[in-house]
Amino acid sequence: MRIPDHLTCLLRNLYAGQKATVRTGLGTTDCFQIGKGVPQGCILSPCLFNLYAEYIMRNAGLEEAQAGIKIAGRNLNNLRYADDTTLMAESEEELKSLLMKVKEESEKVGLKLSIQKMKIMASGPITSWEIDGESVETVSDFILGGSKITADGDCSHEIKRRLLLGRKVMTNLDSILKRRDVTLPTKVRLVKAMVFPVVMYGCESWTIKKAEH
Repeated sequence: MRIPDHLTCLLRNLYAGQKATVRTGLGTTDCFQIGKGVPQGCILSPCLFNLYAEYIMRNAGLEEAQAGIKIAGRNLNNLRYADDTTLMAESEEELKSLLMKVKEESEKVGLKLSIQKMKIMASGPITSWEIDGESVETVSDFILGGSKITADGDCSHEIKRRLLLGRKVMTNLDSILKRRDVTLPTKVRLVKAMVFPVVMYGCESWTIKKAEH
């Protein structure tokens, strides 16, 4: 990763010998040593996790792997946001290969994949998966980056979902929008600022049918 030695040393010293207590309704526990992790609310936590994730993906060889989906001439096999990772491949065998590489490299640095939270979505028939004796759930849709992705690529479900979410925001604003002491321009600004972004989120990637126009 080419991280300067002095930064590595600073981080190691920062977290060395950490101790904590737990406060309950009955009082506070005795101090105990923290073997892994960072203090609760530590502002370095997201940055350190991103370094971990990048290290794992590089060691897993995902950048050089042939498995993936070609988009605009570029091979993509993983999408990441915080601790959520989506692996993509054109075949079941390729996907399994990518997943096992990530799993192995994660375990080397003390991280474990959550099989319970893992989902598989395929555009065609797929066999049942088991990892370490645990079944992996197969789904026809899931939420990625706040948008609903479906196996058939149909955007109508996401469009309907966005309209419903926008309607909820309108309901929450109902008492303000009905007030006579609030001017019409102010109400328009409120709708544009609070409703439009919710309804139109991710619309750049929608494929709209005639019925939805």
